[in-house]
Amino acid sequence: MASALPYAPPSRKANSTNMSMQALRPTTRGTIGSGTTSSNGSFQRRTSLSSFPSSRSPSVMSQRRPSRSPNPPPIDTDRTSDPSTVLSKSPTSGVSSQHSSLSAPNKYNSSAHPARRLKSQYPRGDTENHVEYILVASFDIDKGPIMEHQYPVAITGDEHMLAELMLPDQAHVRNQDWTIFFLHKDTSQDEEEAEEKAERRRLRKAKKEARAALFESGSVDPLGRVEGSEDNSSEDDEPEGGEGLPLIYVLNLVNTKQDKTAKRGAVVKAMAICTRHPFLHIYKPLLLLALEEYFKTPQPSTLAELYEAVNTMDLSLMPKLSILERHLLQASDNKDLFVEKFEQMIQMRMAEDKGEALDDMAAMSESPERRPGLVRNGTIAHVQQLIHSNYSVPRDTHEFETKVMYNGIPIPIKVPVAVSPETVGDFSLVKLIQTYNDPHVKSPIPFALHPHLTTGGVHTHPIIVLVNAMLTQKRVIFLGHNRPSGEVAEAVLAACALASGGVLRGFTRHAFPYTDLSKIDDLLKVPGFIAGVTNPTFENHPEWWDVLCDIPSGRMKISSRIEQAPLTEGLANFQQQNPAYASATNVATSTSQAASDSTGDAAFMNDVIRSIAARHGEGVIRAKWRDWVVKFTRISAQFEESVYGASALYIGVEKAEPGNENVSGHGYVCPDDHAKFRELASNVNRIEGWRTTRSYYSFKQDLVQLYNFRPLKALDLHHLHDRLRMTKLTPGASRDIYVAMERYTHSYDEICQLLAVAPESHAGLFYIALGLFHKDRDVRMRVVDLLERVSDHEAGRHWWKALSRFEKLAFIRIRREAEAEMRAKLGGVERDIPADGDAMVLGRRVS
Repeated sequence: MASALPYAPPSRKANSTNMSMQALRPTTRGTIGSGTTSSNGSFQRRTSLSSFPSSRSPSVMSQRRPSRSPNPPPIDTDRTSDPSTVLSKSPTSGVSSQHSSLSAPNKYNSSAHPARRLKSQYPRGDTENHVEYILVASFDIDKGPIMEHQYPVAITGDEHMLAELMLPDQAHVRNQDWTIFFLHKDTSQDEEEAEEKAERRRLRKAKKEARAALFESGSVDPLGRVEGSEDNSSEDDEPEGGEGLPLIYVLNLVNTKQDKTAKRGAVVKAMAICTRHPFLHIYKPLLLLALEEYFKTPQPSTLAELYEAVNTMDLSLMPKLSILERHLLQASDNKDLFVEKFEQMIQMRMAEDKGEALDDMAAMSESPERRPGLVRNGTIAHVQQLIHSNYSVPRDTHEFETKVMYNGIPIPIKVPVAVSPETVGDFSLVKLIQTYNDPHVKSPIPFALHPHLTTGGVHTHPIIVLVNAMLTQKRVIFLGHNRPSGEVAEAVLAACALASGGVLRGFTRHAFPYTDLSKIDDLLKVPGFIAGVTNPTFENHPEWWDVLCDIPSGRMKISSRIEQAPLTEGLANFQQQNPAYASATNVATSTSQAASDSTGDAAFMNDVIRSIAARHGEGVIRAKWRDWVVKFTRISAQFEESVYGASALYIGVEKAEPGNENVSGHGYVCPDDHAKFRELASNVNRIEGWRTTRSYYSFKQDLVQLYNFRPLKALDLHHLHDRLRMTKLTPGASRDIYVAMERYTHSYDEICQLLAVAPESHAGLFYIALGLFHKDRDVRMRVVDLLERVSDHEAGRHWWKALSRFEKLAFIRIRREAEAEMRAKLGGVERDIPADGDAMVLGRRVS
């Protein structure tokens, strides 16, 4: 099948050795299938791949100028959670919490756990392979880079191009080097696979309707399954977003072996693993062993052994998390977060091994109950019971621990449970920031001014310049002369994650972690690329790039040939509507060194640098950048509403429900109007540059899809929490916020949504718990009820534990007062508790 990609170079005739043997293709769960046929017996097509994206990608549509008045798309909104689904709260004699330290009743609270059935991210028996292809290339003195083997089938397309990517420049001068690059599938195949996926959805829907009809007639059990209807994906699955089918990520290892019998005294070979999983770094130890084995036995059987080993890796006990749950896990360093889900997965597997009925397994997944015998991985109990049990709970719920048997050696593998968008491989934001911060601090060099890039003037921090360049879709090149290509690729991947913040998309699909000079013509056809190179020739051609990031020197340059920012309607309208702040929009082009930090970027970078110096860790830095990107998108929405009257970046209710008029606000919170317009003015150039990019287009599409899965639509919890955190409120205003939060936050998903806007990095539940000291008694009681529900929640119990002792004591005092008042009304006599017993109870509940 010929590639239809416009950016791809002309396809050369394949000259490598095609596999003649019919390889046995193991599935992801250990079963074996044919190497050329699918599970249903149909012939498996050879995939047409290219290292450059297709021009038919939806991102091309983003090149059109957004409408002047970006109204959000009409959506039939469910304005509030259904009150009928909220369990009525019955008065209790104590704090009813299964997980919190307040008390330990055995009563199961259904609202503290998700209503949906727990599933695996990679179910057992799934036919999708972890690794799709294994490639081997070598360097021939006479022919140059050549492809030796492709397993299990040959990839159509330009094999010489793949071989060049697998053997980077100057690879022979190093004993070992790593590279990463991406492959794009043929657009025509994307369309065919999309049609097949739509057809499968239609079949599932028809079977679901048929099952419902049979149930109504009384001829089938409601828990029964129509044959073939069990599918791991459903109509209710949350959208993955993105711009098409996932990329094929390629992890490549190059080794140079000194051999006196070979020409020039060395043999250079490279082995690559092609996968659709963005966590491709987990295969590094396997590639090291496999390439060493291939040097000894350069046969297809060596590739077959590796292919079988990686595709029999069992990930079926890794639970599938919702979007909100993934966000909570990524934003928290707690190693026990959602440990209940791992326990449930093990319990379901143990029940399955014992042959228990499907009904019992379903009830177990929906009503979790800790089963004795489960131990934590890495503990003494786990070591002692290792010979008795095959299952254990991971020591850190952020990573799923498994093993791959290769060549008789068990290789431990840690797979990330929650992966953010645009996060590929293993990289370090801390390393990227330090690379360009240290030279900037020691001897700052002024940048050439550009409205989109130098939002803080000539001495804008280089990391802010980099992020601005990616947000406004500029051409960015990372140059690492005489550096390993793996170091360059890591910088590109870190930059993509930096600009994305786990929120925006459209960067990795147009990123080239490593490329060379021979592909410059195709590279220049890609708008807004992010590329990593090692050839110093790129530095001498400023027409090829807009921002050059030199890794060895830690310096950035803005090209003298960069396209100047046009005067946009948004900028002109803002200056006309707010003439008092018109001068603030020119900060990006100001040569004054005494310019104030109106954007707050300088203060933000100082905070990030302090966190790095204090060794707060990679997770904290990523959380800070996520907050920065979220803040930028919210300011952008506020700018659109201010200038155009409506924003495509906000989807919500058009009219507040009765009683919610005082809490119907939305969007970014500023202390006052002066601060609001000052911040809008300082960001206007960056916002207008972003509004014409593919990441802006993708973000709008993601908002439309995710809104349907947002459990609470009637309120903007982020806005309300920011009002509590950032503004000085009157007792009446704070009362309205606390009452609204308590009124609308009941179900499992609604509490997850509340926790997502109150991460541990923003003091967690601190500002909500301040309602315990409100002068209105009704508010205090409502906050107690809200915190009680949070403490019952699977994730919320960890937020509750992080509260201070002072706030927990206030909680207990208010609860006791309410109980005493209730007993007095009922005519009961309150039993006196001894002082030592009282202290013991307080200690147990507050701890």
